[in-house]
Amino acid sequence: MTTNNPLLAKGWKPSPLMVRILTAFVFLGVVIGLVLAGIYGVYLLVLILGGLALYEFNGLSDLMGSRAPAWLLYPLGIFFAFSGTVLKEVDVTLVLALALVGGLGAFLFLPGRRQGLSRWAMGLAGALYVGMPFNFYLLLYTSKPNGLVWTLFTILAAVASDAAALLVGSRIGRHPFFAAISPKKTLEGAIAGVIGSVLVMLIGVSAVLGLNPLHAIALGVLVGTSAEVGDLVESQMKRLAEVKDSSHLIPGHGGVLDRLDSILFPPILVYLYVMVFHLL
Repeated sequence: MTTNNPLLAKGWKPSPLMVRILTAFVFLGVVIGLVLAGIYGVYLLVLILGGLALYEFNGLSDLMGSRAPAWLLYPLGIFFAFSGTVLKEVDVTLVLALALVGGLGAFLFLPGRRQGLSRWAMGLAGALYVGMPFNFYLLLYTSKPNGLVWTLFTILAAVASDAAALLVGSRIGRHPFFAAISPKKTLEGAIAGVIGSVLVMLIGVSAVLGLNPLHAIALGVLVGTSAEVGDLVESQMKRLAEVKDSSHLIPGHGGVLDRLDSILFPPILVYLYVMVFHLL
């Protein structure tokens, strides 16, 4: 049996750009679907994204020279992610104390004990790096009466910062910005990223929530700056690990951490800001 379709005859494959776009739509559809499903859908989303991010960090830590112990990384990471909501009755100080004594004590007997301290530190660092941002997203989301709005615009502002930095930096960027960590980043792109974040926050905080525009500007600067710091932090980890992407879990996009890096730090600063100024 033959075919007259030249694309099929040649074994047609989608272009990298098409794969990237289709994957982005599927990823976005899953995220939106789980968010619209309510609080339990959000909890499931945190478990999925958090678990995959911890898995990728585990692999990066090995390439960076001190593999995070899975028995410490995963339980602590999930605990930190839900420490302010589902697990808020569990004392964080007690958990950290047990992680300190039990974690370091275990390396007196486990293989690789010569690297015990560095592996324990890597496990704790990874759990904090992945778990705490999700904790603050959940704290924002569950805040009444506008938790969903705060969460949505925090993410949108971080995404806008990332997009504006990429667009402006690639077109008119001339001055390197942290070239030792990420050679393609420019100062012009970084400034554009902060401006993009401020514009989104002006819409969300000022227009939608009706708060003082000065709060929107301050939050936009915080989100834009922390989004770029998060991007640079993950780029530094990949440079130390000598890899291009954190994994290949998302076709055309790399890994989960590659997509989450710029949105990990903003909820922490947003939540602290709105709590200090009683905006929730």
